[in-house]
Amino acid sequence: MSYLPSQPYPPMPGGVSPLIAYPHPIAPPPGCGVLVVSVNRGPYLVPVPVTSRFKIDRQVVAIPGEGTWHVAVPAGSRDVRYTDFMGVPLVTTTLAVQPGAVHHLAFRFGGWRNRVHDGYGTDVTRFGLWSNYSVMLVLLAVLGVVCCGAFGVAMGTTP
Repeated sequence: MSYLPSQPYPPMPGGVSPLIAYPHPIAPPPGCGVLVVSVNRGPYLVPVPVTSRFKIDRQVVAIPGEGTWHVAVPAGSRDVRYTDFMGVPLVTTTLAVQPGAVHHLAFRFGGWRNRVHDGYGTDVTRFGLWSNYSVMLVLLAVLGVVCCGAFGVAMGTTP
């Protein structure tokens, strides 16, 4: 029996647990909605999903890599974010989960800014940190000015 991409997946044996990422569509347990999370790798050598943590209400949800993941989430207002390995937020948003509903979020890690979009393409980022590349460029510029300024002062004071 084969399944076309437009057909639903066969039911999984066993139940679906909240706050567990599944690589295929799931049916939500009672009182939960489904969060469909799409994550890109970003422009980095090591993909963002490998080095960062996906969290819902400060609880880590293990997303092993880039792609689309399905997570059962209890109904209510939820804080959804990606953090770096030290817990510093990269991207945050809030989501009002309705029981039985499917909510889409696309986390996009780019060269300049990190953003999150809903299923309609609307930017729903509450906080989006600049990417590592843009932070590095600003840091290098500041260090360049400080180092060149210190070198100029040192050269100006020598006889």
